[in-house]
Amino acid sequence: MTISHFGAVLLFSLFTSIVFGITQRSEPRMMVRFGAFCFAIFVGGTVAASWLMWLIKH
Repeated sequence: MTISHFGAVLLFSLFTSIVFGITQRSEPRMMVRFGAFCFAIFVGGTVAASWLMWLIKH
């Protein structure tokens, strides 16, 4: 099984966001919200960095 770079980033973002959500908030509802927030920030940052690298290359 081969995983792409983007797939690896999404997998890393998912597991890291779960850990951040569990360790940084005390209430279950806030854990889910913070985990979702971290996941969105990770994925958005990845897409923004990808576009920046593409612009630098071209």
